[in-house]
Amino acid sequence: MAKPPEIQVRVPRVFCDEDGGFGNPLGVVRDGPSVPEDDRQALATHLGYSETVFIDDAERGVYRIFTPEVELPFAGHPTVGTAWVLAQEGLELDVLRPPAGEIAVTREGDVTWVRAKPEWCPPWELREYATAEEVEALPLARVGLLYAWAWVDEPAGLIRARCFVPEVGVTEDEATGSAALPLAATLRREIEVHQGEGSVLFARPAEDGYAEVGGRVVEG
Repeated sequence: MAKPPEIQVRVPRVFCDEDGGFGNPLGVVRDGPSVPEDDRQALATHLGYSETVFIDDAERGVYRIFTPEVELPFAGHPTVGTAWVLAQEGLELDVLRPPAGEIAVTREGDVTWVRAKPEWCPPWELREYATAEEVEALPLARVGLLYAWAWVDEPAGLIRARCFVPEVGVTEDEATGSAALPLAATLRREIEVHQGEGSVLFARPAEDGYAEVGGRVVEG
């Protein structure tokens, strides 16, 4: 019996702090076509990351995104991570193409930014709490798509957040770009979000109904 081919998976951490700590691990199957479409969900489930991407055409920035349970048309940390991985290989693309549509990519220092429409994101409940301590004390949610947040320093745009996504197989997400992005659009201002154990996300509204989310990425 022939030995099945080995599948190479890179694992960058997306939305790290300024020292390269924390961040949300992302599974990146660089050679997407090596995994048949019918096998992709099973592989994403097996890997267990909040998302795994399959890059199908690196030159054009075509990729698909899977959680442990479902495929998504767009998500923030996979898109930032995909842009970063390709740039590490010398492909600093200005546009990525997940199923949702074309995503503009920009870079400011060590922060990679992506631009998308808030309606491409999952239907988050963006629930504001009075204090960061209330957010910290929340028990793990069992249903729904909850992005719990509170101001830490409103004038400075600093926010504490946690994200619960049991419906797609992720009890609590370490860093959720597709929630920070619509939150910035809703607040109509630039924000810095500290989420999970120590991840840092930046988000801001943009022109023509778009918004942007960005962060630092580290591998290893």
